[in-house]
Amino acid sequence: MVERHIIMPALAALLLVLTLASGCAGPASDDRSLEITRLKGYFVVGLDDHFPPLSFRLPSVDRTVRYELNLEKKAVEKITVGDELVGFDIDLAKKAAEKLGLRVIFQPVPWDGIIASLEKGEIDMIWSGLSVTPERRERIIFSRPYLDNRQIVMVKSGAAISGKADLQGKTVGLQLGSSSDTALHAERRIAAHLKELKRYPDDAAAMRELEAGRLDAVVIDEVMGRYLITQQPGVFAVLADDFGREEYAVGFRKNDRALRDAVDRALGEMMRDGAADAVAKKWFGAAIAEK
Repeated sequence: MVERHIIMPALAALLLVLTLASGCAGPASDDRSLEITRLKGYFVVGLDDHFPPLSFRLPSVDRTVRYELNLEKKAVEKITVGDELVGFDIDLAKKAAEKLGLRVIFQPVPWDGIIASLEKGEIDMIWSGLSVTPERRERIIFSRPYLDNRQIVMVKSGAAISGKADLQGKTVGLQLGSSSDTALHAERRIAAHLKELKRYPDDAAAMRELEAGRLDAVVIDEVMGRYLITQQPGVFAVLADDFGREEYAVGFRKNDRALRDAVDRALGEMMRDGAADAVAKKWFGAAIAEK
């Protein structure tokens, strides 16, 4: 949940004026996005919290807590600690916020509506494995790319599917509103001959359907697909064919160039000082962040 902040009336009035100014399509000098963000002291990142290893939640864990009661007796209480938001993008966003002297608040948003949420001002940026596509460029602006990705095809191990051509007559799943959908439909001869295309709210749901045998294949971001293979060895396989390469970047409203440029500078500094490589090694075992 987004934290609630009490803002003094004078500051609230100033924020309102600046927000209205930044919402107008005017020259770059009218852009107050960074100024507003610094006044707030934080920015809100919209994300998909079911997208390991970029942004996901750790399973809940029960812990036993002992505490003193009436200075003599001891009681035991079991509490649940969990649902911690973790991942490559989470760590990268936190480090960028540090460099900007700001706090970051993470707000999960349904992926098929995340750009609309950004446009309405519910979040300040999208930082969650967001692929740069021509369609998205029509609505938002992007930071510098920070990670490469492919759209891969995953099947169950031992499946009689060796390439994209074998998807003809098969049931394929993918995430609703994802670049996987765009990439698949870019190859019309394949998309037109599927038995059925099923769309799910997140990749994890599609992969559960694949494991259960209700799908023949899933088109998915490589970073997530490879991670799932490490978590369930022997269950899934990746085809040699893919649906194209792409890059991940942070998404912003079209008028928020000042905020975008500040995040760009933070990303550039992290790539030069080794901070981005350290985060990549933590989650991928290699320094794969773009330079």
